[in-house]
Amino acid sequence: MATPHRAVTPLALTGERTSPGIGHENYWFRRHEAVYAAVPGWVAGPPSWVLDAGSGEGYGAAGLAHALAGCLVLGVDYDADAAAHARRAHGGGRVAYLRGALTALPLPAAGVDLVVSLQVLEHIWTPDEMVRELVRVLAPGGTLVISTPNRLTFSPGLGRREQPANAYHCREYDAEELAAELARWAPGLHVSPLLGVGHGPRLRAWEAAHGSVVAAQQAATPEHWAPTLARVVEAVRADDFELGPAADDCLDLVVVAHLPG
Repeated sequence: MATPHRAVTPLALTGERTSPGIGHENYWFRRHEAVYAAVPGWVAGPPSWVLDAGSGEGYGAAGLAHALAGCLVLGVDYDADAAAHARRAHGGGRVAYLRGALTALPLPAAGVDLVVSLQVLEHIWTPDEMVRELVRVLAPGGTLVISTPNRLTFSPGLGRREQPANAYHCREYDAEELAAELARWAPGLHVSPLLGVGHGPRLRAWEAAHGSVVAAQQAATPEHWAPTLARVVEAVRADDFELGPAADDCLDLVVVAHLPG
């Protein structure tokens, strides 16, 4: 669902909640999908139980069930309507959805092999409680994957702990800050060097000719986009994004961590 961002326009897009198949939201959907697609490569062995914490529309949990053969996936979201939609659209088989608070998960301790929470941390008023809950339900030897916007590119000029202009965000992070907070919130977790999401060659080439694709989307409502912008947004694929070491100019930050066995 499109949401307001700053004071540019009341209908500018930020990808707070996106769905597949909506042309003008496709850039944000694919940017989110790119991290989901990378998750299987970060798991040492096939997980039996997977938690998608903050599962939203539900497509990510369903995708994980498809990519990780044999696992059972549970999507949890605090929004009752989102959880109900996810059950209708993607539930069944090896995927289930329920409503629950991420700071008080309705799950026993140490029972989940893989916990994924993408583009959620920035929405939580008590992120330390959320991270501790994700670690609590993680089994020894399990993997935790978290993604969140890079404050330096999502909200340039915003300082640490300053209130984000995006009304849906409680707090945004830079890489150094996020790594330090994770060490404080969950000292037993082994966090690999943070990764960053960036544009691949096709989007970089477009930006070299036309400027920032994100800024262009936020500068006007979709019905007023230039044709070249509308075409590139609708054509974006998950593989138009690259993951590499976190840098100041990356779009999103990605945490891959493991709980010692």
